[in-house]
Amino acid sequence: MFAVLNAYLFQHRSISIPGLGTIYLETSAAEVDVAERTMLPPTYRFRFDKYFDAPDKEFFSYLASQKNILDYEAIKWYSEFAFELRNRIKNEDLVSWDGVGVLRKDSSGNVLFESAKAPAFFLQPTPAMRVNRQDAQHTLLVGDRERTSGEMNEWLLEENANRRRAPWWVWALVIAVVALAVLGWHFYTHGWSIGNQLKF
Repeated sequence: MFAVLNAYLFQHRSISIPGLGTIYLETSAAEVDVAERTMLPPTYRFRFDKYFDAPDKEFFSYLASQKNILDYEAIKWYSEFAFELRNRIKNEDLVSWDGVGVLRKDSSGNVLFESAKAPAFFLQPTPAMRVNRQDAQHTLLVGDRERTSGEMNEWLLEENANRRRAPWWVWALVIAVVALAVLGWHFYTHGWSIGNQLKF
């Protein structure tokens, strides 16, 4: 029975158990460990929510197709399964769900869930090496034309070469003109006196 439920849980990422709650499958994305040069696998864990426990119609259709029974028989069968599961938790204090986790009750009668660990053989880190290819050629769509990356690099180098800086003497000439303008303004406003001479 748990194999059919596990298949549904992994495909639809949640499964509701009437009277108990819903088990959700949560995954985290793969990560790159640059220092170790490996790609860490995605991880998954299960989370239990005791407040939502109503299976949807799609689940019963799936169950009916897997068990080769009618939908109403699947509803009846799953309700009986959920009832037996609740009684086992109440009486045995611990029910192991293969591949998912353990359901147990605490001292106050609440149902607790412990997620199972991912199998070690299933998800292993993978070696990852960064590859930089300096002279790799690929096509680019530029406007409405396809060009290679080499053509675009040459075009950009030519464009940068055409944009030259102004020579140094142009900047020197601009500074000299500004300095002469400042001197001209000074002599115009203060006259032609230099030093301690009197102005006439």
